Amino acid sequence: MRLIFTARNRGNQTENYTPLSEHGLQAEVSVLEGDGTPNAPKKVSVSIQNMQNKAWEGVIVTELLANKKAPEFFLPGFMYGSNRGDCPQKVDCEYPRMREGGFQRPSSSFWMMRGDRLSAPVALIYDSGHITGICGNPYWTYKNGKKVPMPGKDDFYQYAGYTCNLRSEEADGTCSVGYTLGYENAPLLFVQSHTVLNREPLGENCFALAAGETVTFELYVFEYEAEDATGIHKAVKKVYDLFHESPRKGSSVKQTVEDLSNAIYRCSYLPEQKIYSLFVRNGKDGGYDYHVLGSLSWTNGLSVAVPVLLAAQRMQDEKMRTQALTVIGNILDNCMNPLSGLPYDAVSDGEWSVRGWWFDGMHTPGHSGYLTGQAMYYILKAYQYEKELLRVEHKEWLEFVCPVLEKVEGQKNTEFEYPFIFSEKTGAGLEYDSFGGCWCLAAAAYYVYLTGENSLLDGLLASEKHYYESYVKKVMCYGAPLDTDKAVDSEGVLAYLRAVRYLHAITGEEALLKHMKDALDYEFTYKFCYNSPIKVPPLSTIGWSSCGGSITSTCNPHIHPMSSTVVDEMLYYVKLTGDAYVQSRMEDTVKWGCQTYNTYDGEYGYGEKGWMSERFCYSQGLVVEKYPDGSPASTWFALMPWASASVIEGLVGDYWKEL
Repeated sequence: MRLIFTARNRGNQTENYTPLSEHGLQAEVSVLEGDGTPNAPKKVSVSIQNMQNKAWEGVIVTELLANKKAPEFFLPGFMYGSNRGDCPQKVDCEYPRMREGGFQRPSSSFWMMRGDRLSAPVALIYDSGHITGICGNPYWTYKNGKKVPMPGKDDFYQYAGYTCNLRSEEADGTCSVGYTLGYENAPLLFVQSHTVLNREPLGENCFALAAGETVTFELYVFEYEAEDATGIHKAVKKVYDLFHESPRKGSSVKQTVEDLSNAIYRCSYLPEQKIYSLFVRNGKDGGYDYHVLGSLSWTNGLSVAVPVLLAAQRMQDEKMRTQALTVIGNILDNCMNPLSGLPYDAVSDGEWSVRGWWFDGMHTPGHSGYLTGQAMYYILKAYQYEKELLRVEHKEWLEFVCPVLEKVEGQKNTEFEYPFIFSEKTGAGLEYDSFGGCWCLAAAAYYVYLTGENSLLDGLLASEKHYYESYVKKVMCYGAPLDTDKAVDSEGVLAYLRAVRYLHAITGEEALLKHMKDALDYEFTYKFCYNSPIKVPPLSTIGWSSCGGSITSTCNPHIHPMSSTVVDEMLYYVKLTGDAYVQSRMEDTVKWGCQTYNTYDGEYGYGEKGWMSERFCYSQGLVVEKYPDGSPASTWFALMPWASASVIEGLVGDYWKEL
């Protein structure tokens, strides 16, 4: 264990960190227990004393050094490997990347960030079979007049911070991760991919020490061997055990489903277009303002209609069911492109095309593999539940899905990966290198599971192996959302989890269960393990909990509820293995969804009972919505049916049977 301490004081005009002795500070370190393994990390006591007879303000960094060969950094929710720092970066969407050679926006050889940017308070390095990591309290509070790490939120004092550093300028053969008292966002702060702020002078982000004052805190240091990057998950699990806080109590599961689905049914359906609106806002005249942006599945097509259908089945609400079936029928009757043999992605005023709201952010025009596969998956889900719960078999839905799946199967590349983009003219695969096409694998595996048509199975298993080896095993999935320039994200693995669940159900292969666990653990790196102290309303004023919510991606730094859709996949794994950690994460997810919407009119500062947006700002990221007086808001003031439907989907499937 090699720790070094540096600091930067508030009055320093340079951005350099220098040894503590130059600041009149002194550090003392003692190892209390542990051997560095995941179950017994080294528990280290650190005391920092201001030796001067005057106050000191600034940022203090504790760096943990590691031998450097080919380091991959993992700061949950923020950095995965290098965040594709080895790939071209002159793209529309900017997000933090690691590269040697200093600062090359948006890449840098080091990053510093406020502690609440991470879903779990730990920074890790995987390098050539070895894992090194440092974990510390993500914020400080006052207790009995003294600054102490995180005993409660009532007397909040200061966020802590974290660092990762290639240390190329040191030329000493080391890299590092670190923990900071006070914090910086350096060299950049990504509010969103198109709002990037430069490093600011030290101010309210400083940690203050009075003359002669000493602060003492504990760090946990990980140093252990691992076969590959998935070894970091053991450390993340330990951090979860150390810092876990449950979400606040919300509505019951059944009440949540009723509230969310009724809001979609009442407020977002457009009968003339037979579709749900993507945004619904309170209108000035007391009505609703709609921003439709119609799509095949994500963001307001089948990904809304099918969960609403399942909710209607559970609640025996025939009017709601009829509405959802109308949306599904309208899509299937009109979306097919006869030239490509694939469904169009988007609809505007009844005209279907591949020009969804995301179109101008793409690099290649055409059908999206993400949307094509996801749509087929949701059609199959509707088919299964209509047949099982109501004894209604929609054979025409299978007849719609089958030729589409045959088409996409024929366009896999030599690595058995599905296309990211298909040709609008021929259906040929045009662009790959993306986890988004894994939705095609999920749909095909589901089709085989439902029908017993095993002719596709060998090809599906080959594709599963590719997605595991190329993405999941490397703890770096990217390219699912269509609006992030293939940033590392949490969304793609949600398709993979569905795929591997059904492939395991079909084959019983033990290796698939191991792959499923690694995929779940990857998703958990985005899922908050504690309740971050929010400082921006409305989330700061209503007691909203971050635990159980998952960060969207390294490009879109907010929590949205898509990860709530895989509750059944977690349940499937728990039933087979009895894994208490996965069960606890599943319970967090369910509880988070039951407390993250308007349980009464205007609870979140807008809307009606059951309204829910997709945006929950747990940090400085994506705080761009404004109140009428111009002050910032930590959520979007809109009902977004796809977000509500994500929570619904996780509650009305197999999980409902457990209630």
